[in-house]
Amino acid sequence: MNAPYAFFLLPPGHKPNRIAAMVRPRNFILSALIVGTSAEAAPETIGIFSSWAALRDGGGCRAVAEPDGPARAGRARPFAAISFVPSRGVRGQIALRFARPKRPGSAILLRIDERTFQLIGGGADAWAPDARADAAIVAAMRTGVAMSVETRSDGGGTMRDLYRLRGAATAIDAAAIACAR
Repeated sequence: MNAPYAFFLLPPGHKPNRIAAMVRPRNFILSALIVGTSAEAAPETIGIFSSWAALRDGGGCRAVAEPDGPARAGRARPFAAISFVPSRGVRGQIALRFARPKRPGSAILLRIDERTFQLIGGGADAWAPDARADAAIVAAMRTGVAMSVETRSDGGGTMRDLYRLRGAATAIDAAAIACAR
């Protein structure tokens, strides 16, 4: 797929039609992650809502955020995305990326305030096991204050990313409305 950000489709057999975009919502220019394409191909910013952004591109719309804390040199920047891709029947699917690959077989736990959800994934990516879990996670995000995702890295250490949810509901709604038109 030719796109300005590192878009990815998860491997066959995992969860088809999952798409997530690497973005830096706090970087209003969003240029740090452009991968060899012109500015014409850059996603349209629908809006920035606290630490969340809503973006639209040729493939759909996404609400995206980076975790709190500084980026670590030499590592990919983690993110969370809620995607809407009408042409593929994708509506409100959550995808997360860690800074490095997870240990095979390790559980991935997503916590939103006091609620815990088990995710599935491979490599550095994680996602909900089904549409029902996507809907429950998005509903919890709408009223939650903080979200964390945790697993073990390939090296055995704990990887944990914390996301503030202020602005998430508005970004999710903005992405959904933009792709409903």
